[in-house]
Amino acid sequence: MESKRQQKFARLLQKELAEVFHRDVSHLFNGAYLSITTVRTSPDLGVVKVYLSMLLAKNPQEILATVRENTKAVRHALAQRIKNQVRVIPELIFFLDDSAEYAAKMDKIISDLDIPPAPEEDANNDGIHDNDFTRAESDEDEEEL
Repeated sequence: MESKRQQKFARLLQKELAEVFHRDVSHLFNGAYLSITTVRTSPDLGVVKVYLSMLLAKNPQEILATVRENTKAVRHALAQRIKNQVRVIPELIFFLDDSAEYAAKMDKIISDLDIPPAPEEDANNDGIHDNDFTRAESDEDEEEL
């Protein structure tokens, strides 16, 4: 469980890293659109794990390798943005976020399932037939009169 301080720091880094990737160092990634999905911080705020999602990338592993090679430039650009807000600029460790691919795979598996439709008589599973409900309502109305 992350503390409030870690969560606040992670939000700041996610926002600022997104700006860095889109404005400062976007030329390093061959036009691939990088999105920061998650940022996890260590308790001392010295190490940050950044999970990236890549759109318009033919080879995400290659882009991730390029990001890792340019970690120093990214960290420097980040430092220029947050130097007045934090004491220590954290070490950045980048990972590929494959949760979207996993979700698409699971969605395909679920959509490929052959589930027969429910019989019509079981469509109302609450055990009360519509006729019974209206009869009960009419009995209550007569008692009120």
